[in-house]
Amino acid sequence: MGLGDKISNKAQEATGKAKEALGDVTNNEKLQAEGVEDQAAAKAKQAGEHVKDAAKDVFGK
Repeated sequence: MGLGDKISNKAQEATGKAKEALGDVTNNEKLQAEGVEDQAAAKAKQAGEHVKDAAKDVFGK
């Protein structure tokens, strides 16, 4: 996983957490749901990058 990808994914995850928290505080269900969605997307991207990294380790490419 490239450093840029790691930073981007972590930033998306942090933004999602912030949206979720703000949605909780303001009782805004839509914003809260967007935050959860952003976090899930970031985690899915991170998992995909981990699979790519593992394949590179196994196949040496």
